[in-house]
Amino acid sequence: MKRWLLLGFGLVITGIYLFPLYWMYVSALKSSEDLFAYPPRFLPHHIVWTVGHVFVQHEMATYLTNSLIIAGGVTLICIVLGTGCARVLARYRNRWVDVALFAILMMQVLPSSLMVTPLFVGFSEAGLLHTPRLAVILAQVAKVMPFYIVLTRANLGQIPVELEQAAMVDGASRIGAFFRIILPLARNGILVTGILVFLQSFGEYVYARSMISEDDLQTATVGLAAFLGPNTSDWNGLMTYSAIYVTPILIVFVLLQRRIVSGLTAGALK
Repeated sequence: MKRWLLLGFGLVITGIYLFPLYWMYVSALKSSEDLFAYPPRFLPHHIVWTVGHVFVQHEMATYLTNSLIIAGGVTLICIVLGTGCARVLARYRNRWVDVALFAILMMQVLPSSLMVTPLFVGFSEAGLLHTPRLAVILAQVAKVMPFYIVLTRANLGQIPVELEQAAMVDGASRIGAFFRIILPLARNGILVTGILVFLQSFGEYVYARSMISEDDLQTATVGLAAFLGPNTSDWNGLMTYSAIYVTPILIVFVLLQRRIVSGLTAGALK
């Protein structure tokens, strides 16, 4: 009986959590009459299909490409720089490492809305705002790098040091042992953390909105603002745009969910 109660409770929580996603897809197919009907209609009476119109009219191909460039750049920098940092923090343990980890976690706590002003001023002084997508990539790297380092450090910490030492006894350098022994063993955890960083960066809004002024360089999240005006709001278009934007992310997550869960439980959070 207790088991069924827990199962029912879990299904209710899951339903509440997934309801906004369901409502987004249903609203994308509703007419204006169905959208503002009272009481609310949970299924559309007349299906309205505006996917092609919204995709072309609002230049979603350009916005999605910019989001992919920024998210890909952030993920690449985090993997290249963050993996080495995580390995050092996992290999050496003393009070200064603890201080470094505390500082890293403090960087993760700071919200983007708080960091955007000093970053904007610093990037403006350095001339980085002339390449706004690069500025957004660097700002987002500063935001998600602590998340990547903490998870990857936990993953690398599961690999015995003796394996690296045995490779060095066989003649490999420390760097060679890292690339030939440690990195292949940690690739699943690095892949999973990289995917999480990519998904988080793909939805970045604050830095793109603040640092990019050209419309053709904006990201998909900023493109949502075009549906909201001072006097009118295109809710059907907004929901359709959101559905197009979210669906590829959901597909990637569903396809890789087993590897993501196994990577988190086997290495990152153990």
